[in-house]
This record gives sequence, structure tokens and C-alpha cells, in this order.
Amino acid sequence: MECKFVFSIRYNHVGYGVALPKIFYVAAPVAAAVSGGTFCILDESGKVALEGSLGRRGECGYTGETVFAGDFSSLAVPGKYRISVKVLGEGEIALFEGQTRLFEISDEWIRRQLKANIKSFFFQRSGVELPVEYVGKWARPAAHRDDALEFHPIMERNGVWNAHGGWYDAGDYGKYIVNGGVSVATLLLACEMNHGDSDILGGKSFRPSFELPASLLDEVRFELEFFLRMQDEDGGVFFKVTPGHWDGFVTPADSDVMQKRYIMGKSTTSTLNFAGALAQAHRVFRAAGGHQNKSFAEKCLAASLRAYRWAVENPKADWPHNTEGSGGYGDEHFDDEFFWTRAMLYRELREDAPLGGDPETVLAEDMAKNPAEAGLSWRDTQNMGWIALALNDDTAPAAVKLREKARAEIVRVADKILKLQGEDAYALSIRRFIWGSNGEIANHALTLLVAYSWTHDDRYRNGAVELLDFIYGRNPVDVSFVTGSAWSSPEHPHHRICHSDGVLEPFPGLLVGGINSDRQDMHRKPQYPSDLPGFSYTDERCSFASNETAINWNAPLTAVLAALSSSL
Repeated sequence: MECKFVFSIRYNHVGYGVALPKIFYVAAPVAAAVSGGTFCILDESGKVALEGSLGRRGECGYTGETVFAGDFSSLAVPGKYRISVKVLGEGEIALFEGQTRLFEISDEWIRRQLKANIKSFFFQRSGVELPVEYVGKWARPAAHRDDALEFHPIMERNGVWNAHGGWYDAGDYGKYIVNGGVSVATLLLACEMNHGDSDILGGKSFRPSFELPASLLDEVRFELEFFLRMQDEDGGVFFKVTPGHWDGFVTPADSDVMQKRYIMGKSTTSTLNFAGALAQAHRVFRAAGGHQNKSFAEKCLAASLRAYRWAVENPKADWPHNTEGSGGYGDEHFDDEFFWTRAMLYRELREDAPLGGDPETVLAEDMAKNPAEAGLSWRDTQNMGWIALALNDDTAPAAVKLREKARAEIVRVADKILKLQGEDAYALSIRRFIWGSNGEIANHALTLLVAYSWTHDDRYRNGAVELLDFIYGRNPVDVSFVTGSAWSSPEHPHHRICHSDGVLEPFPGLLVGGINSDRQDMHRKPQYPSDLPGFSYTDERCSFASNETAINWNAPLTAVLAALSSSL
């Protein structure tokens, strides 16, 4: 019987961990009268490795599908496999039979993706040459050195400033402290949670092509050096480096020739992002050992304190309202950034932290004003404060009391995430697809793994794995959202370097924003596959709303992969 309905198998296109959950979905149109189904897992030679039945998971309103699930978690033999399914209708009539492409069962794919994800930040470096021996065909000359930038005319300030280095923020050539702050802090958290993995986090390993050109710690320091250059003499921190106008899809070198770049701003949010991240850097680099790391750690702490004092004196300094050439990152709410910074400084300085009162009292007030969220964002950063206190290893009674309260709060939101996942047909914890939904999903997974780090409750790790499965292919649009990760990966991200370097493939390890039901790019006429919210993604350069990349989306994915890798 020929099937008049369209069925799809949704699975992780890259792979599944050996001892981790292995769940796939079959999506059927709601109108199809599905009574059940069976599946088998075939090895590379076509031999049946496991058989099972499909179970109904539920209807999905944002895709118009009924979703069925197959579980092959008991299969723990490394290798390459494919899924074969048979969907049955009334009278046991076969409505659909199909197979997936090969994927792998291993733990190595997680480590491989982690390396590619870390390397994506290396590709985003500004102002330095990327030589062929490190990046192969994606090599490029130094451009945007940014070592003698004028201040933007709206600042009415003479002179020039050295803002060399740092990462390009997203698909554009701007460099931002606000978004850079939450990104580098997330990577510092990855270092904290995986301090034993010297290969990924600590040592040098310069290798060609897809291999890691530098450790995560090296990459983080590259961004932090740029941060330190962005601090003004009075302790305040400039908001961003921006071109005068939006660049076209040109190379960094061509952009350099075509227009000026400027320093802009000083705001409370940029200064506190800086202060929180630099205080955290003190802990990470001090723990890394060695004279150079310890010296850098002390430099970071001193800069953090100077920035915090400036923010206290300027508690409501507005962000620069200029978006011609770069993103706004406007934020009028400062309590969360103050909490983040105070929690980090307390962790480093204990009772000597200059919090303006008894640290326990001040932080208790911050906690009351800033309840934890399911995940981080550049605008809402309070989770960094909660995590700092939850991971504090100080044994003083006040620190222990704060730690217990912080851990209880993170477990509360982790349990909320699991509840939301259980209610959703695709096991998602989000209830709306926003700009950068993949970053939000990755941040929820990170929250679960933070809770797992001390509870060792497999429910949290398993929930994080399910969110990771969505990112790597088990989603309504059948895409592994990380460039270079699978046959379905994006080939046309909204990314200026990737569309100007003369290389057909985008460089690997970039997480694109993903499904975005707001579709703010419709004036560019992207070809979305359906009007339904769950299909609001298209692999087109013009689709900045769904197919751009950003460091604050890549950072939580890096942290999730690192935490998973260390837990195996």
C-alpha cells in the first residue's frame, strides 16, 4: 500500500554515547491513523543488533505531528549503525518503512565535537593571522588589528585606543564586551568543571586541519587579553568595537580597507560583565598553576576590582544606543550583573570582598532579587552568580550556607527543565522558538549538567543528552545544527568570513541559531519549509534570524560537550 503521508525518522545524526540514552523519534502526520510500529538497529554490515517497539510520545502542536519514540539505550557496543523502522496503521497495514543514514555509537564523537567547537573560537579570532598549518584551507591574513582606533563621534572624545584581539561576536565583525562576557565566562565554567582534562583545557597541542590548535585555556586567554585592553583608565569598560556601517559579505581584510572601526561606550553592563568574567578568570588561571598563569590571574583580579568600583560609582550608566554597524545588546536591568560580579568576588576574596556590607547579607539580598533561570543569556546573567556560589569550595560557615542555598536553587530549576522536557513531544524544555533557540537549548543542558556535577543524579545528565540530541539532528527540520558535524550540517550560515573566504565549506564547529518562529528576516525572502513554528529554519545565507552563528551560543555547547566528555 502506497503511503499518502510523510513520515520522518528524527535521530542524532552524529552519534550516541556508549553508556548514555539512545532515543530516536518517528514523526507522523496527526491525520495518519498510526496504531504502532517496530524498529531494529542494524550494524554497518546490515546485521540486526537490537529490536524494539515504538511507543507513542504525543502530539506536537508546533509541527502538526504525532511523535513516536524508540529506545535502544541497552545497545552499548561501539560501532556504526542505522535505524530501520516500520510504522503500522489499522489492520497492521504498513504505513511507512524507512532507514536512517549511518551514525556512530561511541564516546569519541563527543570529544571530537568538543575539539571542533573549541576550534570555532580560534577561527573567530580578530586581528591575527590564521596560518595554514593550523587551519588548512581556511587560512587568512591578519586584519582588523584595532590597535589605534578612534572613539566613536557620539563619545565626543579625542585620541585613539588599542583594542587589539578578541573574537568576532557572530556573523558580523563587531567585538562586544557584553556578549563576550557571558561567552568567556561560560568557557571559564567549562574549565572549572573539567579541570582534570589537561589535553583539552591546559596544554599546547598545535596541529593542522581539524585538530585543536590551542587549549581551551589558551583560547579563553586570547579573549581576556582583549577584555583587559577595553578597560579605561578610570576602571570603566568600553562597550564594543564597531565598524561605522554594517559590512557586506567581505573578508576582514577587505573590510579593513573599506571603512573605519571605532571604540564605543562605557556602560554599567559592559563593566560588570568584564568584572564578573575577570574575577572568575582569577580562579581558573590561578588553579592552572605556573608563574605566568598565576601572574595573569592576579592581573585579572585587580582589573575586576577596578571595574566593580567604577560600576558602584556609576550604577546606571546606559548602553550606547547605536546599532549602525553592530548589534545593540541593550540592557536596562543591572541587578543580575551586580549579583554575578559580587558572587565571583566573594568566592575569590571571601570576607575581604568589597561588597559594601556583610557579604552574606549582601548576597542574600542579591539572591532574593535574582532567582535562577533555566539558562543563561547575555541579558540575564544571574545564573553565573548562583553557579559561582554553588561551586564555591570554601568551608567557612557563611560560604557553606550560601552554597547550600545556591545548590537548592539550581536543582529547583533543573527539575523544572526536566518537567518541561517530559511534557514536550521533542523533549524540549523551551516553549517558544526565539532567535538563537539552539543557544537557549544548550544553556538549559548546561544547567542540568551543573546540577549533575554534585548530585550525580543521572536524570540531569540524561536530560542534557536529550537536548544535545536535538541540536545534532533529532529535530523537526532534520538538521545537525553544527557546521561540519554531519551530512545534514548547515552549508550556508549567515557568517561574513565563511561567505567571503573562497572556501566552499564553512569552517567546522559553528552552532547556528536554529528554529526561530519570529522570522525577523522575512524581508530577505528566505525559503522556510512550512508556516508552522517548528519548521522556522532554513540553511540560507540571507536567513540571519535562523542561520547566523554567535559565540554566546557556541560557548554553552562547548561547556556541555566538555562536561559530558569528563563524565564518561
